[in-house]
Amino acid sequence: MPGMKSGPDDGRGKASSTKRANPKNGAGGAPAGAMSPILPIVLAVAVLGLLGVLAAAALTLKGRPAATADAGASIGGPFHLVDQDGRAVDQHILDGKWSAVFFGYTYCPDTCPATLQALGAASRQLGAAKPFQTVFISVDPARDTPAQMKTYLESQGFPAHAVGLTGSATQIAQVAKVYGVYYAKSGAGADYTMDHSAAVYLMDPKGKFSRPLSHDMAPALIAQQIEAAEDAG
Repeated sequence: MPGMKSGPDDGRGKASSTKRANPKNGAGGAPAGAMSPILPIVLAVAVLGLLGVLAAAALTLKGRPAATADAGASIGGPFHLVDQDGRAVDQHILDGKWSAVFFGYTYCPDTCPATLQALGAASRQLGAAKPFQTVFISVDPARDTPAQMKTYLESQGFPAHAVGLTGSATQIAQVAKVYGVYYAKSGAGADYTMDHSAAVYLMDPKGKFSRPLSHDMAPALIAQQIEAAEDAG
């Protein structure tokens, strides 16, 4: 091949082999112009390596969600639950005002109360002139009855007039699915906990997803995000 020596040079212009080179053959006695027997193996390994890289890239792209202009189009949808007063409600409870939809449970030791405290502080910063509500949906329907939800949402610092929603296990599974929320029971006995997604979903007055709010956002930043969403649309 061009640019490749057929054998190591000993510095005197001759092959370092102890045998005399045949003028009709290359180094080592191989016919001139013949392909080295090692080369097909090298090429085969290179081809297999390339195929492996392409296959890995294809799997990576297959597992990656497609980027779209409206990434939140699939968040939210129809549901049927009951509020903390035992009244049947559906997705239209989001109509007419900006809503922070958050999934959790009343026995949650840390993330849920901290998030509700932050949402409460943000709503107070926005003031009564801003039509904003917090909608807290339970992922623990076995313990979170309407009465339990009502007592819990009356905790000091939580958003005023927050809506607490619960329902049957099937209803909770359905609403979690339309919001893309993960939840699972952890542990056994009466003191079990619930693993669950902690994102807060900001929904516009038409019940459409606007943007996510991090559960650990400072109240001032939550208020700014809500105002920015209102200004944008």
